[in-house]
Amino acid sequence: MKTSDSEGRTPARSRQFRGQNAYLSGIAAEKIVAQAYQNLGVSLLEKRWRGQGGEIDMIFQCGKEIVFCEVKKARSFDEAIARLRPDQMRRIHHAASEYLGQVPSGQLSEVRFDLAVVDESGQVRIMQNAFSHF
Repeated sequence: MKTSDSEGRTPARSRQFRGQNAYLSGIAAEKIVAQAYQNLGVSLLEKRWRGQGGEIDMIFQCGKEIVFCEVKKARSFDEAIARLRPDQMRRIHHAASEYLGQVPSGQLSEVRFDLAVVDESGQVRIMQNAFSHF
């Protein structure tokens, strides 16, 4: 016997709906973050850059500095901040190292790792150097 949720979706379709909703929510959050950086005069270099080490949500150029930015969206800023885990930070650093292998200054480039959080109302908070401690 098939079960369904209050809107008539089966569990598999409900998971698919949640996954699609999360994906679209992430895309919207990235657009908000890109606009916030643009308002600061920062240039977007890459979106969803993928290397062997993993994916980096956004990469910006801020003067001579390359900014690797992880975007998190949740109901509140605190919830979004809590979603960035140490293993994910390590993967982002690994992918960033791979990315730096493709730029002229390589590993000698000035870099920064930002966390941009978006709450349910679409407000954004950019935390510069949020996880440069690895």
